[in-house]
Amino acid sequence: MESAAVPDAGPSTPAQTTASPAAPLSPASALDAQRRVGLLVTLVLGGLTALPPLSMDMYLPALPQVTDALHAPAATVQLTLTACLAGMALGQLVIGPLSDRWGRRRPLLAGMVVYVLATAVCALASSVELLIGFRLLQGLAGAAGIVIARAVVRDLYDGLEMARFFTTLLLISGVAPIIAPVIGGQILRFTDWRGVFVVCTTIGILLTAVAWRWLHETLPPERRHAGELSGTFGAMRRLLADRVFTGYVVAGSFGFAALFTYVSASAFVVQDIYGASAQTFSLLFGLNSVGIVAVGQLNGKVLVGRVDMDRVLAAGLVLITSAAVALVLLTTGVFGRPGLFEVAAGLFVLMASMGLVLPTTNTQALLRTKYAAGSASALLGTSSFLVGAVLSPLAGIAGDGTAVPMAVTILTCTLVACAAFLGLCVRGRRTVEEP
Repeated sequence: MESAAVPDAGPSTPAQTTASPAAPLSPASALDAQRRVGLLVTLVLGGLTALPPLSMDMYLPALPQVTDALHAPAATVQLTLTACLAGMALGQLVIGPLSDRWGRRRPLLAGMVVYVLATAVCALASSVELLIGFRLLQGLAGAAGIVIARAVVRDLYDGLEMARFFTTLLLISGVAPIIAPVIGGQILRFTDWRGVFVVCTTIGILLTAVAWRWLHETLPPERRHAGELSGTFGAMRRLLADRVFTGYVVAGSFGFAALFTYVSASAFVVQDIYGASAQTFSLLFGLNSVGIVAVGQLNGKVLVGRVDMDRVLAAGLVLITSAAVALVLLTTGVFGRPGLFEVAAGLFVLMASMGLVLPTTNTQALLRTKYAAGSASALLGTSSFLVGAVLSPLAGIAGDGTAVPMAVTILTCTLVACAAFLGLCVRGRRTVEEP
């Protein structure tokens, strides 16, 4: 596979199209306008990125109520989560290329409108089958926020500014899974499970209105993909022909899979195997989430611009792999039976180091292309969700008496991420540089 030529990476300047399409601004005026609404745009993009995780996690405390209210088996109700996750993965694969063809605003606003309608129907669902179907549609439509937010960042920024912006998005989207179950639990104090979907519908309406008013088109017509839709999806084939881009996608996806394995298995490991209370688990989960956000901000505010981003990524991969090796040694009893403190310390290093890995893989992958940021964003998001969804169930493959499968799955993911970085990214760049 030949490495594609790296597109030009000029100075970091916001796109002129942040101005109203009806009255284009000069580059200097566009820059001033972007600075005036910069914080608002950041919050809008952060909200769009955080909405799907909110839709997933706010609903978790309500699962027992749904089982009782709809008279459905617990396993069937679990499919409402799987359907939403599958929708978010597949939706990115479709909406990303569409945004390269039609611009960012139209697919985003259409997706948000469908999200609001689907979420409202979820609140009114009278059967579990109807709920599963519209949770799938909710995920498909909500994917627009994730994939287009990344594409908009690529449209507006380049180089170091893009890296810094991704760490800011990590701060916003990283907080969402932490607070979502807490918000969901508080909602259930005043209403039933349907109230969770009412709140999500309200948030969706507000985000749609703010995006319609303040998030202007960032992809000018001359940079859009014309022609048939098959040509638009052909951009993905060209992206995957770039071995360096593919390496960052694979490294980021398996890094995310390691994180997703932790999320799916940590409650069982911490509480059932190591005997911690629900309050202790919540504290540890929150501490790990603070760790990934804090390291991500350190990366964006201190390391970006001072340290080569591939070196930052290499350091992050070494740290998560070291933490995974330590977890395997601890859970297999090589050093005797460990306590909760040792395992929790390993998990903290693993999670905090993701603040170096995840935003850097996104940035480095998107820096490889400017001609198809929507398609590139779709490949990043879809691969991460699909790999995470496929591998994370392996954490429970040996039953509920051991944490070894979780540790082995995490280690496998980190090793694949390291191999992709070394074999595709590092080696691919050397191939391009060699005469």
